[in-house]
Amino acid sequence: MGSIFSDIVVRRNGSVAELTLDRPARHNALSTAMASQLAQASRELADDLSVRVVILSSSSEKAFCVGADLKERHSFTDAELLRQRPHFQAAFRGVLDLPMPAIAAVHGYALGGGYEFALACDLIVADETAIVGLPEVTVGLVPGGGGTQLLVRRVGSSRAADLVFTGRKVAVDEAERLGLIDRRAPAGQARAVALELAEHIAANSPVGVRHAKRALRWGADVDLAAGLDIEDAAWRTVALSGDRREGIAAFSEKRKPIWPAE
Repeated sequence: MGSIFSDIVVRRNGSVAELTLDRPARHNALSTAMASQLAQASRELADDLSVRVVILSSSSEKAFCVGADLKERHSFTDAELLRQRPHFQAAFRGVLDLPMPAIAAVHGYALGGGYEFALACDLIVADETAIVGLPEVTVGLVPGGGGTQLLVRRVGSSRAADLVFTGRKVAVDEAERLGLIDRRAPAGQARAVALELAEHIAANSPVGVRHAKRALRWGADVDLAAGLDIEDAAWRTVALSGDRREGIAAFSEKRKPIWPAE
């Protein structure tokens, strides 16, 4: 990563990259500038073949991200609001389109666009303090960062309707029961648990994991026959890769694999 950002921080821990939302004074409220930085950082991570897993975390003590910066928007004209829209879309799509697994480490409030960033990740780790929700209808909006589409794919149409229509906030017990999060962590440990999970994933074949993610994502919205074709294409690519040869050799020799550089 060569870029320096003001509202986010990107760090590397081996093959795991951590993208930290770093606007704590505003509880990581998403401004136009922050959205642009997230989009750029996501593009750079997507192009880095040495990154095997991305963690999306927060530097704020009280929140993962409280959503759009409504104070910034308060003075916007309609035209200015529409001009902001592509910056937000690029930020959410940047996380969603990461080719490697992405894990959200959530604590405190993850509301509106904040929870949509978590939904854009493949896995959500949340600690005991987490409160999630999509309250956009309470301020005259609808979720616009993929929330209506990603939530229904995660929990089903009726549960998504309940959460979106009411705009209610959900604490971690109910969030876990409804499937709004994937793994639960003790208070203050979301990042640590996410890092442990990321390191576990990163130890596996990077070619295999990337193509598994592609098959999962691309196959989710097609019929079974088309999905199986997508899976077969992924299998054929990985089966002919150096990772497959090294994985079989390591298994036979009873050692840890040393995955070849992509």
